[in-house]
Amino acid sequence: MPALPPAIFLMGPTASGKTDLALELAEALPCELVSVDSALVYRGMDIGTAKPSSEVLARFPHRLVDILDPAESYSAARFAGDALQAMAEITASGRIPLLVGGTMLYFKALLEGLADMPAADSQVRAQLEAEAAVDGLAALHERLSEIDPESAARIHPNDPQRLIRALEVYHVSGLTMTEHRARQRSQKLGAHAPDSGVLPYTVAQLSIAPAQREVLHQRIERRFVHMVEQGFVAEVEALRGRGDLHLGLPSMRAVGYRQVWEYLDGAMTHDQMIERGIIATRQLAKRQFTWLRGWKGVAWLDSLACDNLPRALKYLQQLHILS
Repeated sequence: MPALPPAIFLMGPTASGKTDLALELAEALPCELVSVDSALVYRGMDIGTAKPSSEVLARFPHRLVDILDPAESYSAARFAGDALQAMAEITASGRIPLLVGGTMLYFKALLEGLADMPAADSQVRAQLEAEAAVDGLAALHERLSEIDPESAARIHPNDPQRLIRALEVYHVSGLTMTEHRARQRSQKLGAHAPDSGVLPYTVAQLSIAPAQREVLHQRIERRFVHMVEQGFVAEVEALRGRGDLHLGLPSMRAVGYRQVWEYLDGAMTHDQMIERGIIATRQLAKRQFTWLRGWKGVAWLDSLACDNLPRALKYLQQLHILS
C-alpha cells in the first residue's frame, strides 16, 4: 500500500463517457464517487447537465451533486474545501475517493492549491462590468492579453466571470493572476506544511476521450439534441419562472442553459438554439482538451475501446493504488 492514502481522478471532455467508466470502477473497487463538475452542484438543473438519473445516484451516490440552489455561486476554492472533506470521510471509511468530472480548474485546485488572490472589490468590478456592457467582452479580453497574456490564453473571451476577475485582481493589487501564482509556487519550494497546496493522497489520474475528435463532436451533437427531446427547454422555463435567476449567474451561464434562455427571450429560433448549444458544447470540449494536453501524469483511455476497465485497473495496480 502507498504511504499516502489512494485517490483516483477520472477526467475528460464532456460527452466522453466519464460517468459510465466511473460506475464500472465503482462496481469493481471499494470506491465512493465525488463529482468534479461546476454545474452538477445545482439542484433543478438535471437535463442540461446530463446529471446521472435518480436510479443511478441511488445505486452509486455522488458527493457534491445537488448541493446548491442555482441562485448561489460556487468557486474552485469552495470546491477544494468540500472535496477534501469528502475525500477524508471516504478514506476514513476504508474506501477510495473516485473523483470524476470535467471541470479542470477544480482538479487543478486540488492538485496544486489556489494562489492567494486579493478579495473582490465591488467598485472595481462594477466599473469593469459597465465597460463590458459598453465595449464588449472582446475589448476586455484584448486588454487582459496586454496585461497578462498567460491568463488571457487560459480564459475564453466569452467567459465574463473569469475575465472580469482577472482584470479585477490586477487593478486591485497591481499584480496579474500569473504573477500571484508564480509567487505562490516560489513560496512552496521547500515547504512541507500540510496546507502548502500538496494533495495528501497518492493520486492515479485517468483521462478518457475518443481518439478521433470528430467522434466526440458527433456524440456532443446527439446528446444535445437528446436533451432537447427530453425536455431541456421546459427545464429552463421552470428556472426562469422562479423570477430570481438571470444570465449573470454562474449557473445560468452553464453551456446549453444560456442558449436555451436566449431562445426563450426570443433572441433566436429553435433550430439556432440547438446549433449554438452544440457549438458552445464543442468549444467547452476544446477548452477541456487544452487543459488536459498540458496535464502531467495522465493515463489516456479511448472512449470507444472495449477494454477500458481492465486497462484502468492495470494502471492502478502499477501505481500501487491496488494491491
